Amino acid sequence: PAPAPEPVSDVKTIDSPMVGTVYLAPEPGAGDFVNVGDEIKEGDTLMIIEAMKVMNHLPSPASGIVRRVLVSDGQPVEFGQPLIELA
Repeated sequence: PAPAPEPVSDVKTIDSPMVGTVYLAPEPGAGDFVNVGDEIKEGDTLMIIEAMKVMNHLPSPASGIVRRVLVSDGQPVEFGQPLIELA
């Protein structure tokens, strides 16, 4: 018999476009850019990735609801590493 097809998932991940350090808030003590359950629109800032002393704002490539934030503040990330799940 043919193998069963993979289930289709409506979860999208937003991956890191660069190697660097993630900051979830605009400055220490401030609230995070996004939280689980937030509805975001394409272009909204999700976090900052510091690379080579440059603070790069990461815009959302898609709209959706934040299902999970997969990184923590101050965490180093690699290119292509999943950062956020959108539903």
